[in-house]
Amino acid sequence: MVHPLQAKMAQKTKQLADAGRLRQRRVVGAGLIDFSHNDYLGLASCEPMKAAATEGAERYGVGAKASPLVSGYSQAHQALEQALCQATGHQACLLFCSGFSANSALIETLFDSDNTVVADKLIHASVIDGIKHSGAKLKRFLHNDIESAQRILTKLEPTVVLTESTFSMDGDKAPLNELSALCKQHGSWLIVDDAHGFGITGIGEQVNSNGLSAVTADIADIQVVTFGKALGCQGAAVLGSQQVIDYLVANARHYIYSTALSPANAHVALAAINYIQATPTLIDKLNNNIALFRSLYQQSDVSSQYLLADSATPIQPIIIGADSEVVALANKLSKLGFVVGAIRSPTVPKGAARLRITLSATHTSEQITNLVDALSLSLS
Repeated sequence: MVHPLQAKMAQKTKQLADAGRLRQRRVVGAGLIDFSHNDYLGLASCEPMKAAATEGAERYGVGAKASPLVSGYSQAHQALEQALCQATGHQACLLFCSGFSANSALIETLFDSDNTVVADKLIHASVIDGIKHSGAKLKRFLHNDIESAQRILTKLEPTVVLTESTFSMDGDKAPLNELSALCKQHGSWLIVDDAHGFGITGIGEQVNSNGLSAVTADIADIQVVTFGKALGCQGAAVLGSQQVIDYLVANARHYIYSTALSPANAHVALAAINYIQATPTLIDKLNNNIALFRSLYQQSDVSSQYLLADSATPIQPIIIGADSEVVALANKLSKLGFVVGAIRSPTVPKGAARLRITLSATHTSEQITNLVDALSLSLS
């Protein structure tokens, strides 16, 4: 007899496979050039970060061993929180094991059914899930549209506005200065998911005096940063006022009932912040690689056939359309030696499937040139 759960799983799996949306894990093959990851500055495997990981493990051990509120909060965690506050200007900070967990904990703890949250149309899934679990009402404004946000805020003030700094699937940046001014005008808070921006947000803009590119407390009332992108390691943090962080410490179930982030990883994240501040050439190299890719693609034979999104960030989406087609193209590129992201619905709207190409400071000019050649061959 087939259990009802087995039947449900089989039916759903077939539906996803037929629609070209079945997600499966893969082990990235040796020798492939990876243009799919979010390690924008190449820190995940650089020698200084490897040394920091060894040093952190020797000093603190490899595991936190307990919840932060039991015995899992160490000097490594405290030092990282202080560095993040210094980098952004926020009063206080709270560490989590992932960006999804940080967003979920923040939103589920802060809001309830009495609240209405205003969010950008393309806000991350972790924010959407957090709002659903909190019971708060959700109003969404058109993507990066200040007038759309203002129309909603005029009816709801005061409330909270949520946006990303850099949008993970489109690669464009939110108009943070305008959104911040709008929120101040309406007595609302601005919460910024800075996952894909922290460390590289400015790309020549908003670079702090300490050399770190980041959204700051004068813009965002609350800010979420993650360590798995520009910092090249793991974990996340919520930054805000002391009142906000104290409230999360006392009430956020994700924080209270989870083993703390590994102190060794906290040590690596701190080392990454210091390394970025001391190595401005990383951003220069990343900027050059972005410019090179865009120039080569726009000169290619397929540029008029497949739109390259208007993005000045490391995230360079090529809009393909059909889910099945984007998977086939990604497979072709893999056979040619390149790994790229094949992004399908529901992550992006139906009919807007894309190759999500992400650039790193460690990619060489030759690798980028060869990628564009492979794209031309695969897309033509």
